[in-house]
Amino acid sequence: MVTFIKRGFDSSKLQASLQTKFLLTFVILLLIVLGCFLVYVNVLVIQPLKEKTENEKQMMAAKVSDQLNLYINNQNQLSQRILSNKDVFQLLSGGDYSGVTIEGLTRSRKLKDFMFQAIGPSLNIEDMMIYDLKGTEIASYIGYAGNPTSLAAFLKESKSMPTWSRSGYTLYRQPNGSISFVRTIMNQNGQVFGYLAIQLDQAFLQQSVSGLGDGEGFILDNEGQVIASSVPLEEEEEIPVFREFAADSGIYMDNQDNYVAYYKSPDTGWTSYIVTPKHFVLGPVDSVKYISILLITSLMLFSFVYIYISARRLLLPIRKLRRQILRINYSNMNIKLEARSHNNELIQLNEAFQELLERLQGSIDREKLALHEEVKARNSALQAQIAPHFIHNVLYLISIAAQEGKNAIVSEMCKHLSDSLRYIVSSPYQHVTLTEELRHTQHYLSLVQQNFEDDLEWEIDEDEAFDLIELPRLVIQPFVENCIEHAFRCTDPPWRIKVRVKVYNGIWAIEITDNGDGFEPGRIQEILGNIHESDSGVYQLQNNTSAIGNMGIVNTVNRLKLMYKNRLFFNIYNHSEEGKGATVQLIASLTKDFY
Repeated sequence: MVTFIKRGFDSSKLQASLQTKFLLTFVILLLIVLGCFLVYVNVLVIQPLKEKTENEKQMMAAKVSDQLNLYINNQNQLSQRILSNKDVFQLLSGGDYSGVTIEGLTRSRKLKDFMFQAIGPSLNIEDMMIYDLKGTEIASYIGYAGNPTSLAAFLKESKSMPTWSRSGYTLYRQPNGSISFVRTIMNQNGQVFGYLAIQLDQAFLQQSVSGLGDGEGFILDNEGQVIASSVPLEEEEEIPVFREFAADSGIYMDNQDNYVAYYKSPDTGWTSYIVTPKHFVLGPVDSVKYISILLITSLMLFSFVYIYISARRLLLPIRKLRRQILRINYSNMNIKLEARSHNNELIQLNEAFQELLERLQGSIDREKLALHEEVKARNSALQAQIAPHFIHNVLYLISIAAQEGKNAIVSEMCKHLSDSLRYIVSSPYQHVTLTEELRHTQHYLSLVQQNFEDDLEWEIDEDEAFDLIELPRLVIQPFVENCIEHAFRCTDPPWRIKVRVKVYNGIWAIEITDNGDGFEPGRIQEILGNIHESDSGVYQLQNNTSAIGNMGIVNTVNRLKLMYKNRLFFNIYNHSEEGKGATVQLIASLTKDFY
C-alpha cells in the first residue's frame, strides 16, 4: 500500500507545472516593465543627453567665432585710435615725399611714433603699415622684410569685395598667405589720405582653434581657404569638404560619420568648423546606454533568482509532502507534516493524507502485534527442543558420578544443575545479557569437567561491556556441548575449548574454538544449507541422529535470526592446520530493535 501511495502521488509534475506558470507570468510582467524602462531611458535620458552634446559642439564653434570677432574688433579699435590723431592726415597730405629725402624720413618717423602710442605695451599683431593713395608703403611699425611694399593688387580686387567700402575695412589674404586688416585713412569729411594695414598674428589665429578636446577646428574665409586649423596641414594636403547651408550655424554628420558643427560670423564672414568623431560625441550617450543595459541585465538576473526562490517557497508544502511520502516505511508511519500554506487545496490534501497515514498505522500496529505473538511462540518451541536435550545429558553425567561414589562431585554438580535449570525455565522467551549466557556456559562446563577431570581445559572471556549485548537463552551452550560430544572422539587430550567475545564499533562477535577433529569434508556446506532451508520455520530432522550440525545448531541459529534477522552473520570453518579443530562464529550488531 505504501508503494502504491508513492507511485500514485507524483508531485514532481504538479510542481513543474506550477513553476512553469509562475515563471511565464513573471517573465511577461518583467518584459513589460523592462520595455517601459527602455522607453523611459531613451526618451528622457538618452535623447536629451544627445541634444545637449550636440548643442555643446555648436556652442564651441560659436565660441571660436566670437574669439575671432573680438580679435578683429580689437584691430578695428587700434586703427580708430590712429585715425583719431589729426596729425596723421596732415602728414599724409603734405606731398609725395620720397623715402630717402629728409621730409620722407621725418614723416615715416612721426607715423611710427603715432603707431607706437596707439599700440601701447601689448602687441598681439605681427606688424602695422601705412600706404599712400597709390598703395605704396610710407611707414611700417616693425618693418619685416617679408611685408608687402604695395597694395596695388589689393586696390584692384577691392571693388569686388562685398565687405569692403571706402568708409569701412576688410580682411585681405596676402600672396604670402598672411592675413591683413585693411582700412582707409579718411577724415570726417570723407577725404581719403591713404590706407592702414595691420598684419594679424597667425599664432593667435591658430590659438583660437586649439584646445578643442577630441575635435578638430578649421576657420575658412568666404572663398573656402583655410585661415587657421587646429592640426598642421602639410603642403598640398586637402582640407575636409564642408557642406554649405543657408543657416549661419548648425550641426550635421558627414560621410565619414563625423559630427560637424559650424558657425559663420556676420562681422568677418569667416566660418568656424568643429569636426568631432561620432564615438566622441555619443560617448556619454553610449555610456548611459551601456549602464542601462547592465542595470537591466542585473535586474533580469535578480528577478529570475527571486522568481525561482518565490516559486520554491510557494511549493514548499508540496515538496515536504512528497519527501514525507518517499520516507514512509513501517517504522515511521506516525510522522506529521507541517503545512502552513494559505492554499485550501493543499490543506485539504494534507488532511486527507494524514488520515490515510493514521489508518495505515493502525493496521500495521495490529499486524506487528500478531507477528510478535507468533515469534514468541516459535522462540519458546525452539528453546523447548533444546532444554530437554541438555537436561538429559547432565543427568546422565550425574548418574555416572553417583555410581562411582563421588558424593562431593555429585553435590557440586547438582548445585550447578540447579542454577542452570533456574536459568532455563525463568521466562524462556525473554532475552538475556551475554554475561548471563556466559555464566550459564560456565555452569555447564563445570558439570562436564567433573567427568573428564584434567583432560578438559576451557576458557571463557569476561568483561563488563558484555552486559550491553542481548541474546536469546541457550545460544552458546549448544555449540560447546557439540564440541564435547563430537569434536574430541579421535583427538588425544588435553581437549581445549575457548569462548572469546569481541566488541568493536557497534558490532559483537562470539567465537567457540576447539582443538578437536574438525568437520568432515562437505559437512560445513551441509550445515549451512540446513540453516538456509530453515529460514521460513523450525527445522525438522529427517532422522533422530544427534550429530553436530543438526537440530542443536540449526535451532540455535534460527532463534538468533528471530531476533537479529539480516543483521546476523553465522560461519563455521576448520583451522588451517589439519587435526587442529574448528571455530564457530556468531557476529551481529548492537541494534536493540526486535524487527
